[in-house]
Amino acid sequence: MNFISQAHAQAAGAPADPGYMQLLLMVGLFVMFYFIAIRPQRKRQKEHAELVSNLQKGDEVVTNSGILGKIIKLEEGYIVLNVTEKVDLKFQRGSIHAVLPKGTLKSI
Repeated sequence: MNFISQAHAQAAGAPADPGYMQLLLMVGLFVMFYFIAIRPQRKRQKEHAELVSNLQKGDEVVTNSGILGKIIKLEEGYIVLNVTEKVDLKFQRGSIHAVLPKGTLKSI
């Protein structure tokens, strides 16, 4: 019986300070959020900025709204797309979603 009471009397060690554990948890969550959300978003933004800066006259593109066209004029913040023979539309450069391979518009 003496052995059991001694075992209960021994402390399991001092508990960790809950403030440090909360801080460690918050830092861990932020690091996880950074790698899951922030970092991939920044990578996509860089890729899109590079795509927009490399646009050239004659490129066939698709806009965010799904309009296909050929770039006929480049301006500072805008591009002019030829959508059909007699229809030219002006878009902001940032509204370009992707550059299509040459000849895509003819095949559609």
